[in-house]
Amino acid sequence: MKKILVMVVLGVAALAGARSATPLAQGQPANPPTSSVNPATGSVNPPTGQAAQTAPAASPSAAPVIKDPAEYNAYVGAVQQKDPAAQISGLEAFVTQYPNSVMKNQALEILMGAYQGTGNQQKTIDTATKLVQADPNNVRALTLLAYFDRMKAQGGDPNAKQLLADAKKYAQQGLDALPKFTKPEGTADADFNKMKDQMTGIFDSAIGLSDLTDASTATAPDDKKKDYDDAIKNLKVAADGNPTDFSIVYPLALAYLTPPDPKIPLDPANAVNGIWYAARASAIAPPQAQAQIEKYARSQYRRYHGGEDGWTDVLAKAKASPTQPAGFTIPPAPSPADQAHAMLGTTTPEKMDFATWEFVLSNGSQADQDTVWNAIKGKAVQMNGTVISTTPTEFQIAGSSDDIDAKKADITLKFDEAVPAKLIPKDAASFDFQGEPASYTPNPFMMVMEKGKLLKAAAPAKKTPPAHHKPTAQ
Repeated sequence: MKKILVMVVLGVAALAGARSATPLAQGQPANPPTSSVNPATGSVNPPTGQAAQTAPAASPSAAPVIKDPAEYNAYVGAVQQKDPAAQISGLEAFVTQYPNSVMKNQALEILMGAYQGTGNQQKTIDTATKLVQADPNNVRALTLLAYFDRMKAQGGDPNAKQLLADAKKYAQQGLDALPKFTKPEGTADADFNKMKDQMTGIFDSAIGLSDLTDASTATAPDDKKKDYDDAIKNLKVAADGNPTDFSIVYPLALAYLTPPDPKIPLDPANAVNGIWYAARASAIAPPQAQAQIEKYARSQYRRYHGGEDGWTDVLAKAKASPTQPAGFTIPPAPSPADQAHAMLGTTTPEKMDFATWEFVLSNGSQADQDTVWNAIKGKAVQMNGTVISTTPTEFQIAGSSDDIDAKKADITLKFDEAVPAKLIPKDAASFDFQGEPASYTPNPFMMVMEKGKLLKAAAPAKKTPPAHHKPTAQ
């Protein structure tokens, strides 16, 4: 959230505090300097040296009354100071000398704005904390505390988890209090509604980031899922209201794209939404981080779609549009069964290499498995493989390059007669052989070949390990 949003909140807080701070003492209203909201920009214009606007006098039943003249003079003298340092000094003295004053909350609100106006962040936070202690429903102070705690946590503070927990607490208080937040006198409806929307965004982002942190540390899958769902719900509201805020958009992408349980595929809707927000994050990231974020977004696209075709179009849309277009979608990668069926559409079983047989027999529909198996069963096959282990009558062999890399057998080659010891290849050796497919188990894949023979040489094409045919990761 950009600083201007907090300035708006504080500026209107000062305006409201100053105007609502008009006590009645012996029937005489005080007229402190006021701020005004610029309707074109939503920013707050600070008080000027011109004559202050006179706030309408409130009735005794509607406004607090300071009965002690000394207290009254101390308060009015402080709030009417035009020099920020003098105003801060006067207000600090007032809340110290009159801790039970009916104007304490208003004084703290104006003091909070004065500290923020001078750039004293820590004093702003300290004053906001005192204000929340005195008035737990003060949405202006709650907004500041939620915002500053969230930003410190994202800035790499070593106590980030606790800061986010505190930010979530303040944010939830703020959301609960916001429906009762009344429009400050003199504030235009449009400016007031804008301010409430900005407050809501600050509250939602604080809650969402805290939920995301909780999700990353939760151990139970159900707890992780709930935390991620809560993070998405809150961060999406904040991101859609602030589509150029990288500090919100990128965490939303992570919430969508992190599976609560690595054993369960990511929900397709979450994958599509996450890819959009990751692409959007890469477009608005700080220059030094753009390449890294774009690489992450592209990898997530490739993982879901099965290739990079169409990625440049998605990235261009994310750069051009601050919000996700209606109906935005990404075609998913073909399922392993679809991939197996496509293989049969381009190559006959007799011309497939062993790795392709393995893929279709492991992932294809029963009809596609039967097509391949009926074409190769009982027919002599010559190929190259890597020895995993041996006995005189049976070799365990890795035939596909995936399984060769994994040092895992996918072929059991059986011999009618024992192989002489001097002819048995060593483990991990590459050798040529012949066998007749007799049976197979789809998962984990194992093909049994009978009538095994050792070959002195195989056709040159068989020397090259077959290509990988892993299904596209989902």
